[in-house]
Amino acid sequence: MAKFITAQEAASLIPDGATVGLAGMGLSGWAEEVGRAIRDNFKQTGHPRDLNLKQGCAMGDWKERGVTVLGEAGPGLVTRWSAAHIGSAFALNKLVRSGDIQCHCLPQGVIVNLWREIAAGRPGLLTKIGLGTFVDPRIEGGKMSPQTTEDLVELVEFQGEEYLFYKSFPLDVALLRGTIADENGNISFRNESVMNEGLAVASAAKNSGGIVIVQVEYLAQKGTLDPKEVSIPGIMVDYVVQATEKDCCWQTEGVYFEPAFSGQIRKPLNQLPVLDLSPRKVICRRCAAELAPGSVANLGVGIPADVASVVAECGCSDKITITAEAGGIGGVPAALPNFGSNYNAEAIISHNSMFDFIDGGGLDITVLGLAEADERGNINVSKFGDRLSGPGGFIDITQSAKKVVFAGTFMAKAKESIVDGKLVIAEEGSTRKFVDAVQQVTFSGQNARPGQTVLYVTERCVLQLIDGKMTVIEVAPGIDLERDVLSQMDFRPAVHPDLKTMDPGLFCEEWDYLRSAFGADR
Repeated sequence: MAKFITAQEAASLIPDGATVGLAGMGLSGWAEEVGRAIRDNFKQTGHPRDLNLKQGCAMGDWKERGVTVLGEAGPGLVTRWSAAHIGSAFALNKLVRSGDIQCHCLPQGVIVNLWREIAAGRPGLLTKIGLGTFVDPRIEGGKMSPQTTEDLVELVEFQGEEYLFYKSFPLDVALLRGTIADENGNISFRNESVMNEGLAVASAAKNSGGIVIVQVEYLAQKGTLDPKEVSIPGIMVDYVVQATEKDCCWQTEGVYFEPAFSGQIRKPLNQLPVLDLSPRKVICRRCAAELAPGSVANLGVGIPADVASVVAECGCSDKITITAEAGGIGGVPAALPNFGSNYNAEAIISHNSMFDFIDGGGLDITVLGLAEADERGNINVSKFGDRLSGPGGFIDITQSAKKVVFAGTFMAKAKESIVDGKLVIAEEGSTRKFVDAVQQVTFSGQNARPGQTVLYVTERCVLQLIDGKMTVIEVAPGIDLERDVLSQMDFRPAVHPDLKTMDPGLFCEEWDYLRSAFGADR
């Protein structure tokens, strides 16, 4: 039976050199109060130290909350770190860049599903996810800094084909968060927006001989939780910490609690934010034009997340199913600072189950970010000089979806506007996004799956990867192809012989294409 303790007591239970597993996205799943206690204990006593931190997604609010608190203690507390995304944990990220932490970034779906391999006593995860990207050991092996030397990924041949093998490891501590614990330690995720991989992490720790610590907001009498509501059974939980501050129990990065994220209510869609007409909205609309009625879609963070707003504004949210990689199915996926959650979801499944669906090819289309592209069609969203982010779910999703749409502005920091249905460039951007060679390969154009459609959508033009060649297929009204597009790229793309003008309706206040194509009512 679980023991109920304070956050300070929980911090003292973590041994030096422990491998610590986390589960969640944003602030969902992150045990903030225990994390702060670990930081403070290290500052006061020097323990625990030399932790090996393992997490599947970005965890934090890009400010002072989240796993970044473990970096606020300075060097020594964490010395190894593996994650899909490290950009939101500023303090830990700084220690990677200064050489105090060895760091790997691996595909999100691989990490969240590797927990199940560990729990079941299997040697690791065999998959094609990551081939041809920076995770491939022939390229960088997922190593994010020169001081990172450990090999976590192995190239193997199985039945005549190449695969990557991600090795299992023993887990000493699972540090998790739920909403409610009953007196037997059964954990409910009732108010969580994400049904994270906490069950798998808890199983991995227990079956490795480790301990499981779960922070919750509320306590309940034993026998009062519906058994189907129990996300982590008490037999897997060693210690429960009831948080003393609401600041440590936020549902997402942006809100303490939104019942439409956790399924308690369905929010009227007319209450959701609508984008003003801008180059950003043009990009979102053009991406939305690639959707088909009945399709299953995934949207990434940033501009791609706003595609959901365009679909909702057109009254077409019920014509397609948009998913979030954290597990939300249907409804309207939220943009930052609530990314990963869905308003009015039809279903919320576990994080790792969603990646089973993604990796197996269940997505008809995905729209993801375009930070840097090169003439081979490669995309980088994970590393820019000394700015380290990691791929999140980018590698899994782009290697597996039937259609991939990369969305972003053509140049960084350009001053542009929409005037009389045309795109006007008032001041050219300072940084090119279309370069000779990307700094890190997060998507490999050469390894695009057979039959996969790959588009690159910007406000100025649309490109497509055709026979391995970046090809301009559309240009925006008001844009000169040579002056505003080709001369602003480090390489010379092909130009399609049937070059088209982007739909003029994209640049108007009212855009009827999607509503008409989907047969939606006004």
